[in-house]
Amino acid sequence: MSLVLHLPMRYEDETTLLTIRDASHTYGQAVQVEGVVTDCDVQYRPRRQLIVKMTDDTDTLTLRFLNFYGSQAIQMAQGKRLRVRGEFRHGFLGNEMVHPTVKSVTSDSALPEALTPVYPAGEGISQTILRSAIAKAMARIDWSDTLPQALRERLKLMPFEQSVRLLHNPPADIDEHALIERSHPAWIRMKFDELLAQQLSMKRAQLARRQQGAPVLAKIGSLTTSLSAALPFTLTAAQQRVLNEIRTDIAMPYPMQRLLQGDVGSGKTVVAALAAAQAIDNGYQTALMAPTEILAEQHFRKIAGWMEPLGIQVAWLTGSLKKREKEEARARIESGEAQLIIGTHALIQHDVEFAKLGLAIVDEQHRFGVAQRLTLRNKGLDSLPHQLMMSATPIPRTLAMTYYADLEVSVIDELPPGRTPIVTRLIAQERRNEVMERVHAAAKEGRQTYWVCPLIEESEALQLQTATDTHAMLTAALPDLRVGLVHGRMKPAEKQAVMSEFAAGAIDLLVATTVIEVGVDVPNASLMVIEHAERFGLSQLHQLRGRVGRGAAASVCLLMYQGPLGSIAKQRLAIMRELSDGFEISRRDLEIRGPGEFLGARQSGQAMLRFADLETDTWLVETARDIAQQLLHDDPATVEAHLQRWLGAREDYLKV
Repeated sequence: MSLVLHLPMRYEDETTLLTIRDASHTYGQAVQVEGVVTDCDVQYRPRRQLIVKMTDDTDTLTLRFLNFYGSQAIQMAQGKRLRVRGEFRHGFLGNEMVHPTVKSVTSDSALPEALTPVYPAGEGISQTILRSAIAKAMARIDWSDTLPQALRERLKLMPFEQSVRLLHNPPADIDEHALIERSHPAWIRMKFDELLAQQLSMKRAQLARRQQGAPVLAKIGSLTTSLSAALPFTLTAAQQRVLNEIRTDIAMPYPMQRLLQGDVGSGKTVVAALAAAQAIDNGYQTALMAPTEILAEQHFRKIAGWMEPLGIQVAWLTGSLKKREKEEARARIESGEAQLIIGTHALIQHDVEFAKLGLAIVDEQHRFGVAQRLTLRNKGLDSLPHQLMMSATPIPRTLAMTYYADLEVSVIDELPPGRTPIVTRLIAQERRNEVMERVHAAAKEGRQTYWVCPLIEESEALQLQTATDTHAMLTAALPDLRVGLVHGRMKPAEKQAVMSEFAAGAIDLLVATTVIEVGVDVPNASLMVIEHAERFGLSQLHQLRGRVGRGAAASVCLLMYQGPLGSIAKQRLAIMRELSDGFEISRRDLEIRGPGEFLGARQSGQAMLRFADLETDTWLVETARDIAQQLLHDDPATVEAHLQRWLGAREDYLKV
């Protein structure tokens, strides 16, 4: 079946034949002509090439091959009749085609009656071999339709066999535009089937998880109540809504699998802390894993500051701890003394054992691989813990419906009151001195600044200003300011020391790489300069920009760029200047980049969708989702048949 579903990426029209004279008026277009070879010769100047001359009754044509095999010279020997397809152009030798498609024919060889499919092919696999293999596969497969006729009629879908045969062998009179744009009903059927298989697999994995046991964390006890009362702010309506959704989930006897989305600064951390307190109220441990030590430490300082006054025992575990400190932390975790455990990947090491893990929280979940998230989830001894994944990279709705169909999704869609909008401005590198004057003025007003650089080492290929050089330059240019430096190659303790100084106000200007992209919270920082902003993606620019605007002061983000800009870079920077809503920015990012950046390592490199397009086929995604729910409930036989046809053994890739 995999060969039958190996559908063409494009089509060539070999159904028409022009004379060489008529074809000479179609420069720049792919055309097909036929004639007899008058000369075939290998030339060596100016380089080795095969030159073939052919003629028909109207004119002559030169075929030129810069890369060729000896067998081709035999195929195109003098006197042979050839049918060639390619682009006509003017050359030194008159009308010519370079590397055309060539077929040996006889004078009475019939033209194809359908468009010729061109398939994606690996190196060394010819189209002829592929077409033959696909034709043989089509002769022996079971063509029975996996979708009931009533469902096909309701959705106005073409039958499966008719769709596949048409796409492999489209008739000459077909709407070629619809075929190329994949809007033809045959393509719609393929897209729907693919999306339905993906939705069914995800939803079935979700149902399978619900058969597994998890601790019931229904009690809202004194710790949770005390933490709510001690918070120096009131939850927004959106925070309260998603907290209620989480509380409903963790009160169930099967594991929660929820994705908590929220724009930068929307208050996901406090929601996670309240969920953790509820787990502890019910006698279970909570683990919070973050991708970087800087982010993990910030969570530790903030959440421990809320929890420890209530008597909750908080443990800290990262790879940079000394051996004795790690052993002490592991002992506290294993004994159950530590009720809340915060750390990095160190939490999933084989020698870390939890006494009674009830809730696993993964921050910036797209930065972890499938195996890492599963390892943390499997740290529960008697049952699976509930899992809460958090992301400050808002995932567009269509993407969430498709790739996270097995998860429940909560969205914090409002910011806490008092947050001032961030003004974003574009500024050319040539105006660097004006930017430094702006930084100096901000420092004199008691405000702090981030200055972000993409690299920490010189790169001749990219010619980017490095963080170390920028730090030296700014230190010399602004001698009365305290200038700090932080980058990914520093030891964790060194990075944390610098960040602590910045947070305490002891540094006016922090030069940094993207290690400050997530999690760092310095309310007094109200100015950000991003060097070579044209080199960053939209998602990363939005994350970086979110490091300012966390206090009451008006904040500004200056995107410095090096011209001339390419079209995509112009598009990105214009979007950043015009928009502040993370979900809209993510939607635009999906248009530009595709889904890969949002998904991280979730699919282990396995592309899930070959035919459907998440941007243009949103309506199909929604239909497939609804039909998947119906079939899982009413028609398990159809579910099984459809998944077997479309995924087979690959279904396992979608279960994590």
